[in-house]
Amino acid sequence: MSWFKRDKPEGANLPNLEGSERRVRTEGLWQKCEGCRQIIWKKELEANINVCPKCGKHSRIDAVTRLKLLCDEGAYLEFDAGLTSSDPLGFVDSKSYRDRLQETQDATSLSDALISAAAKLDGRAVHICAMEPRFIGGSMGSVVGEKIARAIERAIEKRTPVIIVSASGGARMQEGAISLMQMAKISAALMRLDEARLPYISILTDPTTGGVTASYAMLGDLNIAEPGALIGFAGPRVIEQTIRQKLPEGFQRSEFLLKHGMLDAVVPRQELKPYVAKALKFFAG
Repeated sequence: MSWFKRDKPEGANLPNLEGSERRVRTEGLWQKCEGCRQIIWKKELEANINVCPKCGKHSRIDAVTRLKLLCDEGAYLEFDAGLTSSDPLGFVDSKSYRDRLQETQDATSLSDALISAAAKLDGRAVHICAMEPRFIGGSMGSVVGEKIARAIERAIEKRTPVIIVSASGGARMQEGAISLMQMAKISAALMRLDEARLPYISILTDPTTGGVTASYAMLGDLNIAEPGALIGFAGPRVIEQTIRQKLPEGFQRSEFLLKHGMLDAVVPRQELKPYVAKALKFFAG
């Protein structure tokens, strides 16, 4: 008789696999790099601040991680945490804007797409704002505009520099023209900051597009970008379809913009804090 037809030996204690877990639990431990497509241990990636150790691809990080990276000892004092949109248009698409806001607030534990804070960077007091790309694509609505404007006003009062880290798909369509008004509102506040002779450093990360690029993201005394960040107004596919031409290699990436004079520097994430600290010393001098 073939072995597979034999009866189970009497007394044998074989495991019962019926209904049990049949696969090794590795889900969530590994991540594929969007750049080199290599599989990377997730803890190694997180330890490297979400920068691929093999190819240097800068993956996105959230606003809290960004602030901890830039602020001394990762400590900061948050302002205006309770500000939320009033849904001025009563906007509804596949779901109501109110429901979309509530779901995103629950998922991110944030009231909107930006954290405004006071902190120290290399021992120097700063007001710093970091955008949250997970909150409706980091879009800029009335709350984002109000938080940034208030941060600038505090900076003028306290005589501190302003740092804004952008990560946004642009103005928030659910708030229509009200979101577009934030472009002028923030730009006017930055003009007052300039008149007070206080520095503004803009840090552009992937992605920085739309109305954010067309306003405060490109208005810094120093405009710094992370490597490989997508930066532009309209997306490359929209531009290609409009002009019916193939765009150059690397178009709208930070290295391309640096080469064409749209940025002052492209700085790797690990070197960003010392670079900004050096710049602040230069402005202070």
